[in-house]
Amino acid sequence: MSVRLNITMDDEVYARLKKEVPPKKLSAFIESAVRSKLHPAANTLDAAYRAARKEGWRKQLADDWQGTDSEGWPK
Repeated sequence: MSVRLNITMDDEVYARLKKEVPPKKLSAFIESAVRSKLHPAANTLDAAYRAARKEGWRKQLADDWQGTDSEGWPK
């Protein structure tokens, strides 16, 4: 579902936006910019972590690193 939005921005920013982004792509550009600045929702992160936990290669990688010893490494 889309929501119509009125926003206010600096004239210089608006001029650059109009110059660099095609009119038919303006909403998608603004949505993408805002989305990139927001933190992922907790339920999205939880789902991603649950899915990652089921990937066997991650467990193998963790097991491989388990045996490393950081003592003796330069600090």
